[in-house]
Amino acid sequence: MVPNVKRWLWVAAGAWMIAAAITPAHAQIGGRPTRPQVKPPQGAVRAIIFKNCTSCHGIDDYAFNALDRDGWNRHLEAKHPNPAFATIISDGDRQLLLDWLVGRFGPGTKPFPRTYVAQEITTFLSDSDGEALVSRACSTCHPVDRVNSARNSADAWRVLTIDMRERGAKLTDEEVEKLVEWLGRTKGTNANQ
Repeated sequence: MVPNVKRWLWVAAGAWMIAAAITPAHAQIGGRPTRPQVKPPQGAVRAIIFKNCTSCHGIDDYAFNALDRDGWNRHLEAKHPNPAFATIISDGDRQLLLDWLVGRFGPGTKPFPRTYVAQEITTFLSDSDGEALVSRACSTCHPVDRVNSARNSADAWRVLTIDMRERGAKLTDEEVEKLVEWLGRTKGTNANQ
């Protein structure tokens, strides 16, 4: 009986190593690729999205765009050619959805970068190193207390940190990932941390 258990463990370990070797590196970090995480709106727009959109796809892809009203309308029509977008959603619902999209992902916003792939890190920041990096990278635009009082998941910290880097924070890809890991570990989502 014991030899069969050992054989099974070796087979399972081998299968895991093969799967890890053929999985793209960006999909291995955190178990999934780095993607934006869009918080669904509340009220009527939320009902429209859940009625018309989420049965086929998520809403995170919206964050890859920063379009004006006409651009969003063309984008939605191009993504839904058959059946035509006009038959999927009423004109009133379309106008409310476009209002939300332009307000949340309009031309004045920064789209989430499509090309960023999270790097694997092997060394981690100590608390003093993390605080020093936050101070160096973040305090040129806003107080450090703004970062220290925030509570986010690691994925949400990554989206925020990449956005801040695109706005001028001086961070390498390796520093981004070390900072994301440290913020997720020390700040997390728990208000009592």
